[in-house]
Amino acid sequence: MTLHLEPQENMRERDYQRCCSPLSSPPVHSVSISQYQKKQYNGLVNTKHVVYHGINHNEYPMINKANKENYLFSIGRLTLDKGQDKAIEIAKKTGSKLIVAGCVQNKVEDKEFFQELKKSVDLIVEPGQYSAYENKNYSDKVIKPLVRSDKQIIYIGELSCEHKKQWFAYARATLFPIQWGEPFGLVTIESMACGTPVIALNRGAVPEIILDKKTGFVVDCEKDMAGSVKHIDTIDPAQCRKHVLDNFSITRMAENYSEVYRQILSNYLPSRNNSAILGKSIPIPFKTPAVVPV
Repeated sequence: MTLHLEPQENMRERDYQRCCSPLSSPPVHSVSISQYQKKQYNGLVNTKHVVYHGINHNEYPMINKANKENYLFSIGRLTLDKGQDKAIEIAKKTGSKLIVAGCVQNKVEDKEFFQELKKSVDLIVEPGQYSAYENKNYSDKVIKPLVRSDKQIIYIGELSCEHKKQWFAYARATLFPIQWGEPFGLVTIESMACGTPVIALNRGAVPEIILDKKTGFVVDCEKDMAGSVKHIDTIDPAQCRKHVLDNFSITRMAENYSEVYRQILSNYLPSRNNSAILGKSIPIPFKTPAVVPV
């Protein structure tokens, strides 16, 4: 299971304490998704390993700088923690076009946040208005007409996976003004896989994922995020994509998990079986530890 809540909240759950406590038997070895998260859970769960998320970069299109459109992109569940209100402030301060995408969950606080956010939005695309367009026509029929319109702040709702990737690819940059300690932030590597740099606040796992001034900008306040917009063109899209391929590929993630399993099982299995613990079915006559991503 993957946990994204604050550790203090998770620790109140009796079932979680029973299965993930460092004292549980058989021992549960929790795998953190960032060094930041590992530090948060230190002493609360048995976590010694970190394995970053990975994606298949081949599924993410990359657009050359010359063919990109002139807009900033913000995507994620619409909530105060994700900071879409800050993204709008940055866009207005820099005179940039901003595309905001994401769902509004059925929570009172999220609905209230969206109602307040709408006051700063120039155009709200109706749900499903553009969902029927095929991927091959999507950029010409949807992306380009919207970003070339006279509307500055546009909310396009929740996107399909394929349409989301195209919005990432055509953007000048993705804004990530996160307002809490995000343990990873999958949208950051999705954006970089498309060759699109990320401008982010230095919170949570952000400095582990984004290379400052190489694949984006990691800054301490919204003012500095706005200041970074004028430097977007100094970032090489190819470097962004290579960073994901080298560090956050699905192959790299699988290899790292395999190494975690190998290290843990080597402490419990007879030595003669150590060379065969991967890729073969091995009869295990005793309880072995579970491995749980945190």
